[in-house]
Amino acid sequence: MRSLPVHRSIFVLDLEKSTARTNPVKAELRREVYRMFNDALASSGVKPAVLDPFEDRGDGVLALVHPVDDVPKSHLLSRLIPEFAQALEDYNQSLPCGEVRVRGIRVRAVVHAGEVHCDENGYFGEAVDVACRLLDAPRLKKCLSEAVAPLVLVVSEDIYWSIVRHGYDGICVESYRPGVRVNVGGRRRQGWIHLPVPEDMRSFVA
Repeated sequence: MRSLPVHRSIFVLDLEKSTARTNPVKAELRREVYRMFNDALASSGVKPAVLDPFEDRGDGVLALVHPVDDVPKSHLLSRLIPEFAQALEDYNQSLPCGEVRVRGIRVRAVVHAGEVHCDENGYFGEAVDVACRLLDAPRLKKCLSEAVAPLVLVVSEDIYWSIVRHGYDGICVESYRPGVRVNVGGRRRQGWIHLPVPEDMRSFVA
């Protein structure tokens, strides 16, 4: 049991409209989300050795990434998110038209970073609270409901100012816009929304 915090990159995702699905469909979609997320992690170079055990959230996943040089935070935005978005689009495109409403997968995700505690019951701390509040913000849910693409991302102000605004390779600063505000620990926190567009949808969205 850890008594002191450790620094982690924090990635949380949540499946849209999971409560509207039957339990057998939920089980199927959970398997698919975990499969696609694990594949995206592997494809983007995030190895199991730098991951803490996932925390299952029923209709989502909390993943913590260790601060190692070969997995900089910029890779979570420039590699992991595009890989995951493309996997979601490929999965949805593979469904028969009549199954999309029942088995289609659309996801909200957040990337944050900060100090995290862990005890025998799981992960906790203000940084985890910030990530979860951003993920559950009504503005983010509305953004996904109106989006064509299957994934909407929000990054915390920490990630925006330390990573996004510098425009590292694979990160388009102009595609992030302020759109979420939440209160955590007596502070107003801001999130920047990003809509990753899978490669085969870019001409359609444009």
